[in-house]
Amino acid sequence: MLSVVNEGGSTSIGSLIDEIVREGARRMLAAALEAEVDQYIAELAAERDECGRRLVVRNGRHRPRTVTTAAGSVEVRAPRVNDRRVDEETGERHRFSSRILPPWCRKSPKISEVLPLLSSDDFVPALEQFLGSSAGLSAATVTRLTRQWQDDHAAFQTRDLSATDYVYVWADGVHPKVRLGQAHSCVLVLMGVRLDDTKELIALAEGLRESTESWADLLRDCRRRGMKDPALVVGDGAMGLWRALAEVFPQARHQRCWVHKTRNVINSLPKSVHPGARKALQEIYNAEDRPHAEQAARAFAKDYGTKWPKATAKITDDLDELLAFYDFPAEHWVHLRTTNPIESTFSTVKLRTKVTRGAGSPAAALAMVFKLVESAQARWRAITGSHLVPLVRAGARFENGILVERTETRAA
Repeated sequence: MLSVVNEGGSTSIGSLIDEIVREGARRMLAAALEAEVDQYIAELAAERDECGRRLVVRNGRHRPRTVTTAAGSVEVRAPRVNDRRVDEETGERHRFSSRILPPWCRKSPKISEVLPLLSSDDFVPALEQFLGSSAGLSAATVTRLTRQWQDDHAAFQTRDLSATDYVYVWADGVHPKVRLGQAHSCVLVLMGVRLDDTKELIALAEGLRESTESWADLLRDCRRRGMKDPALVVGDGAMGLWRALAEVFPQARHQRCWVHKTRNVINSLPKSVHPGARKALQEIYNAEDRPHAEQAARAFAKDYGTKWPKATAKITDDLDELLAFYDFPAEHWVHLRTTNPIESTFSTVKLRTKVTRGAGSPAAALAMVFKLVESAQARWRAITGSHLVPLVRAGARFENGILVERTETRAA
């Protein structure tokens, strides 16, 4: 059965969403603690003993500690500071104590306050609230932390792609409610399956979802950096992606997303027929093979075409691209029918949105989204039937999901 992410986000991927947010909280907390220690040591760099050695230096890390946050429990390892200065009045040694996460703290209200902002208009004000003036960090330190994330995103967007072969690619334009450069801009996302069956983020950039030129710019950039034609690209039919794809990667097959298509068709029908129509659509994309899927599509057109021809045309006009997945291994069908890998990941950003005050930087906003996706990527599961991915790239032919013996093999 096809897994669909509903508007409320209450699906089986809920636990994944929580994991993504927890990882975002852990990374932000770790960065803040590192910056706090760096600044403390830098401010006391002139403090030295009679041999000229620094009195305040780093000394590894503390043992892992679990901290409760609004996103659940996260494990942190705070940096350790060796402060050998002695107070002249009391004779006691100075001791570094984090203002962000004191030694006794097991629940951080600061993290709880900032977590809803992780997916907001801009992570810069979120990080400023997270650190706060009470942390004793300068504006320059906050800026340096946020700039690092932007640098990470910039490096990601310019990396060499020639050594990585993406056999399958998912493409979508998502609106995570971050402040971008144009009023109707969204985040254009490409995710792929490598030859070793690993799912990976390929590119993430600002653009217009319906614009062929926006998608063409992104695809051309990937091609310039060495990306090869994918075997199959999965995306929503309402985007400008497809014309751009035909121009930049003409060898790639097209698969329309059944989640988007189902949503579009249902929105064109009266509510009274929604249950029956959903079931009829499921019979198409869950059919055991292409002939049965085509038969189910004809039945759908017969049942709904007379009264709602525009709704049925959304299926019949795009049927070839809706059923392209049948020409690939059956083990891969569940992954190829939808853009759910993107939808489920970006549910985190959409669900955790809270608008912040003040101006936001588009570059910083994109970097925040990139970091959230990067955190999620470590937990993406490889696709089933991994041994078949190289065969797809090698040009092996599949009919209704089953490998067809190659001509050269029969001849031998």
